Amino acid sequence: MIGHKNGQADAKGGLMEEIQSLKREDEMLYNILAVDVWALAKTMDEFQPGFWAAFMKNREKALKHFLAEMIKNKPADTKRPPFLR
Repeated sequence: MIGHKNGQADAKGGLMEEIQSLKREDEMLYNILAVDVWALAKTMDEFQPGFWAAFMKNREKALKHFLAEMIKNKPADTKRPPFLR
């Protein structure tokens, strides 16, 4: 019986280690992608000055358009008060 509980603790500890490992790998991938995007933007800015500013303006427009579409297509929930809809 004691061995069974210890086995469960070992399995739980191993699972927690795997979760932590996945979190570290996810963070590392995110950081690598950020460096890649920065390098691409820096390179493009050298070839075409103002590239990054234009990219960010287009990104802002696209985000506003996306949010407007999401709000327009959001189903009305009549159970919620009007200020939360």
